[in-house]
Amino acid sequence: MSTPVVHSPIEPHRAKGRPRTFDRAKALEAALGVFWKKGFAPATIAELCTAMGINPPSLYAAFGNKAQLFMEAVEHYERLYWDDTWDRISAQPDVHEAIGDFFLSAAGILTTPDAPCGCVVVMGAINVPAEFQSVADALRQLREEGRRLFLERLERGLQDGQMPPGTDVDSLATTLNTLLQGMSIEASDGASRARLDQVAAGAKAMLPQL
Repeated sequence: MSTPVVHSPIEPHRAKGRPRTFDRAKALEAALGVFWKKGFAPATIAELCTAMGINPPSLYAAFGNKAQLFMEAVEHYERLYWDDTWDRISAQPDVHEAIGDFFLSAAGILTTPDAPCGCVVVMGAINVPAEFQSVADALRQLREEGRRLFLERLERGLQDGQMPPGTDVDSLATTLNTLLQGMSIEASDGASRARLDQVAAGAKAMLPQL
């Protein structure tokens, strides 16, 4: 089952004019690196343009503004790193293994040397100014989507008789989602893969056994 698409409150920019002469995916990955390290608000247009190898007019023509660029970069990040991970949590028939495998995968994603550490949905949301409430709303919506997907998987495990009747899956979903966000902060502070693997084992252990 494919991960449901979360529609951002920020309308995507429709580029006009002459065809772009740069690789959009590479430009988004470069922008991700800036947003990852600095967060949404502190990242400047000049820094983004330098990283992406384009000038400000090209950035505005291709992406609209910084908020639209940020949300497109976030969606690129979700597709690149997380879509398959969420798909696997649904495909694994045993709920305990599904949760354990998900958090092990998350530990790998959050500490991969191929990308800056931490989750941009969590780290990019820090200190978003009031005038960019649409960005804060979009990121909050994405984080809530994680809780909803955890809840759906836990409810299915409960219905399949893999956890004791009466298990509070709503609280469990909230706890797991909070744990996932905490792992992002740990990763941004330099936590090792081994350390986050321990968190993954703890997440699996939270689920009650029959």
